Amino acid sequence: MANNNKNNNRKMSYEEAGQKGGEKVSNKYSQEHFEEIGKKGGEKVSDKYSKKHFEEIGKKGGRNSNSNNNS
Repeated sequence: MANNNKNNNRKMSYEEAGQKGGEKVSNKYSQEHFEEIGKKGGEKVSDKYSKKHFEEIGKKGGRNSNSNNNS
């Protein structure tokens, strides 16, 4: 018998609900769809912020990732 949330009278956690929703969306749309909306979002962010802004966050990210990789 499958462990189904509808049948076991247990509330679904936020994590389970998010995963279930993500799987539905992933099955509904193609990879091309996600690439297209990602590109549109990237263009919007690029239009909103200056080159200097991206340089600054890039430097911060570089410093943080180097300090975290000291295994």
